[in-house]
Amino acid sequence: MKSLLLSAAILAAFSVQAQTTAPAAKPAATAAATGAVTASQVSAHYAALVYANYEDTLAAAKALDTTLAEFLKAPSAEGLNKARKAWLDAREFYGQTEAFRFYAGPIDDKNGPEGRINAWPMDEAYVDYVKDKPKAGIINNPKVKITKKGLTALNERDGEENIATGWHAIEFLLWGQDLSDTGPGNRSFEDFVDGKVANADRRRTYLKIVSELLVDDLTYITKAWAPNAKNYRAKFEKSGNDALRRMLVGVGSLSRGELAGERIEVALASQDQEDEHSCFSDNTHRDIVANAQGIANVWLGSYKRADGSTLQGPSLRDLVAAKDAAVAEKTSKDIAASVKAAESIQPPFDREIIGGADAPGRKRVQAVADALKLQSTDFVNAARAIGISKLTLVDPSKE
Repeated sequence: MKSLLLSAAILAAFSVQAQTTAPAAKPAATAAATGAVTASQVSAHYAALVYANYEDTLAAAKALDTTLAEFLKAPSAEGLNKARKAWLDAREFYGQTEAFRFYAGPIDDKNGPEGRINAWPMDEAYVDYVKDKPKAGIINNPKVKITKKGLTALNERDGEENIATGWHAIEFLLWGQDLSDTGPGNRSFEDFVDGKVANADRRRTYLKIVSELLVDDLTYITKAWAPNAKNYRAKFEKSGNDALRRMLVGVGSLSRGELAGERIEVALASQDQEDEHSCFSDNTHRDIVANAQGIANVWLGSYKRADGSTLQGPSLRDLVAAKDAAVAEKTSKDIAASVKAAESIQPPFDREIIGGADAPGRKRVQAVADALKLQSTDFVNAARAIGISKLTLVDPSKE
């Protein structure tokens, strides 16, 4: 998300839709036919799924941190490529966790670290040199101390594009600016070698610190969802219909306001590389797929873990199907279509968005946005099917 402050606007847009969309027809469905489950079972399994996804993300971030440490000890082209791959691998897991946002959970409540983790788009010159500005950025300003506390304080200071930490700061340091029409950035490993370029030592320190910060923040979120602890998860599982509401707010807000809107339609309108999510690595197409898959995971109560096993359990789909089989079936169909459409985007994303309305790439990307908007309406109807009439967090204990 471009800024943590946009969450309220996204939620408001989805809430308005929830209050104005007509409920779907409700054909009868028996509990036996649909395998009906209880709300408490659904929220408990969701919590387990969230924890599993964050566990895998944290493990991948730690693997990235280890790979970066090895690279920074003896920078080389091979080491840089390994670090880039580790970043790409970790993003596959983190992208799916975006479906757990937008309802004031531990990732993005008033104390949440989301703004330090995944804020974008990034003003590259805030961190390091860019084309025609060789002395730009924190790294090239010896007056600025590069510490965890210091970089945390500098993140989004004096502007939401002044991003100093998180996935995209690491991405920029690994790939550099994307100045190519056909591929990602191509930063040299020599940027981290003393004597080859200015401030290589500070660049190494910066990359080390932001990686450690990412691991710290992901550790915090993972602990908030750990089982058998006095944490957010314990309260969530006891919150009744509010837990279901939050689940639907999360996937609905990601579908419509964030993914279809901020991450796709803004880029389609501007046709500007700066408006794509992972612009340095050209990984935006995979970000979109992971986000869409994360929504599907929540709806289906299913998550494929890093070890290849699948976590499956009581889901929103099951709960809705017991009340309205038609709504559940349509929602499942539309979600599957959005994931399939996302997978059809051809990299690099910054070339897909170029051209007129009939350009093949733009049509592929627009199809994803259209599918996501359609499923956001499905979520409104799904909420109503299980007795939730207002998808809002204002006084969430009341229907």
